[in-house]
Amino acid sequence: MNPTETAASYDCIAERWLEPWLETNGIRQHETALKFRTKGGMALDVGSGCSGRFIRLLKKHGYTAEGLDVSARMIRLSRERLPQITFYHADICTWQPPQAYDFITAWDSIWHVPLADAEAVLRKLLAALSPGGVLIWTTAGLDGPEEKVDTCMGPPVYYSVPGLTRTLEILGECGCSCRHLEYDQLPEKHVFIIAQKRTPQ
Repeated sequence: MNPTETAASYDCIAERWLEPWLETNGIRQHETALKFRTKGGMALDVGSGCSGRFIRLLKKHGYTAEGLDVSARMIRLSRERLPQITFYHADICTWQPPQAYDFITAWDSIWHVPLADAEAVLRKLLAALSPGGVLIWTTAGLDGPEEKVDTCMGPPVYYSVPGLTRTLEILGECGCSCRHLEYDQLPEKHVFIIAQKRTPQ
């Protein structure tokens, strides 16, 4: 599946992400990531969806947050709920960050990009971090690259990951350190990683 097809699938099910039980999903993990920086700044939520929960959390911690999503329906719902926030309706594979960010989250989002683009997207987000900036994102706890299409939510949804071995190599190549890696939904292989850009010595 390409990003346009993934966007169409999420357009069909966007309202599901407004269900109250999802409001706490990922919050504990983000609270951990936020501890690696002591002050706010500019933040970006990649695959921001429509609930706005991470944007509200970032604002609470002193960040000016922006959102990005490939789904037009997600963006429309987001703008209705948070009209004061800047949202980009774009494909992260081709979108170019307009500035550096102090905190970036890509929770359950960039694993939808084509496997051929996965490494470039991760490099793009790491490059967009300011010195000392933090990136938190999710992947699958697999050693090597893998891709699949899943219909458990109804419409087909594509997933891909470069594998943990390559992912950690990319962090080092991009001047970043892995601060935290956790299998947070065992026995499921759902992993979140917190990386931080090293500051010049």
